[in-house]
Amino acid sequence: MVMMVWSFVAARSISKATAELAEGTAGQVEVESVSREFAAVKSEVTRLQKKVKSIEEIDSKIDVASVLAEISFLIDEKIVLKGVEFSAERIAGKQDGKPNRGFAVRVARAEFGGKGAPLSGDVRFRVVISGVAADGGDVAALICKLEDSPYFCQIYPSFSRNMKIKVKTGENLQASKFEISCYLANYRER
Repeated sequence: MVMMVWSFVAARSISKATAELAEGTAGQVEVESVSREFAAVKSEVTRLQKKVKSIEEIDSKIDVASVLAEISFLIDEKIVLKGVEFSAERIAGKQDGKPNRGFAVRVARAEFGGKGAPLSGDVRFRVVISGVAADGGDVAALICKLEDSPYFCQIYPSFSRNMKIKVKTGENLQASKFEISCYLANYRER
């Protein structure tokens, strides 16, 4: 009788242990599955963060249409523009742990044929505005308007020359040819 009770208790213990082991194995399979999913999601997040970083380095962070609209707003009817040029420059300071000795000015778009690569990272945009005004006072007024605008900073005239323009009626009119350089105010130096 004792042997039968002992056999029954041992069989019950063994079946209970086997059930717990089977339950633990099922739980372990589920944990391993969740762990693999977590690793896959984590690697996807890392890959996407690298893409975001690359896009942030390449993004020029300027809205050319808004800048041109601001220039159009500031230009008086006595001024005719010949051109507006945007060029990217590395921001002065330390780049890659080395102090900059000067600027390397390049257009902020890739050239075909692999001759030049676009600047990436921290750049600022230089804007060169050239044209003709009725007189030098109109050029000075434009410079004042550019200085008051929140879109531009570090405004300085490159040149302003008086010239004569021949019109269809045969008479010569006095005008002022000019070029103004400035930077877009879309960055902060720290």
